[in-house]
Amino acid sequence: MLLRLRGLRKAFGHLQAIDGLDLDVEAGRITAVIGPNGAGKTTLFNLVTGRLRADAGEILFKERRLAGLGPDAVARLGIARSFQITNVFPGLGVRENVRLAAQARLPEATSLWRPARALGAAHARAGAVLDEVGLARFGERRADTLSHGDQRHLEIAMALATDPELLLLDEPTSGLSSAETGATMTLIAEIARSRTVLLIEHDMDLVMRLSHRVVVMDAGRKIAEGTPADVAADPEVRRVYLGDL
Repeated sequence: MLLRLRGLRKAFGHLQAIDGLDLDVEAGRITAVIGPNGAGKTTLFNLVTGRLRADAGEILFKERRLAGLGPDAVARLGIARSFQITNVFPGLGVRENVRLAAQARLPEATSLWRPARALGAAHARAGAVLDEVGLARFGERRADTLSHGDQRHLEIAMALATDPELLLLDEPTSGLSSAETGATMTLIAEIARSRTVLLIEHDMDLVMRLSHRVVVMDAGRKIAEGTPADVAADPEVRRVYLGDL
């Protein structure tokens, strides 16, 4: 198992955001986490990526405990994420955004002894990732001139630039048109050919069509888990979240 969570807990004052969560993410698969607003999904991502520290429980990535590691250390181990709100450098070029992300994964990039070699490797990585996500033609444009959908793909490219084994995507289709959502669905499917994806998403069509496994959260707890078909048929999931899907 690539990622394993056991007994995970996180509270903010009297609010128990994550309440004894167990979760397994299998390598090479797309696992989706769904649930109503306030279910604890983004808090879960923040715990896995080191932005928050758990109050209790274990987070194991390739059987290594992540407790106490900050975001930079977690990223170096091979975990990257996108955010629910687009998080790019708007005043920089598209290629420069991705190059900076790639450079962050190269320890020698900031070395005074081998800067040219490191920058060259980061530049090459940026070019390869832009090709992968279909943004190569926009490489020299400023990020803030891209459409909202292309900015979302740029953020995914920045995460991919760190060459992660596990990619966490937080609402990647938020605010997108139906055409942009379709393009993002295609991109995620292509990414998942060579990487493991943990996905938070409200678009149930995307979740049901792309995911190998679906985890349903409510009030910080896991209330269901299984294949998309199993979860869609679960009476408790319908009551809490899916309605008449």
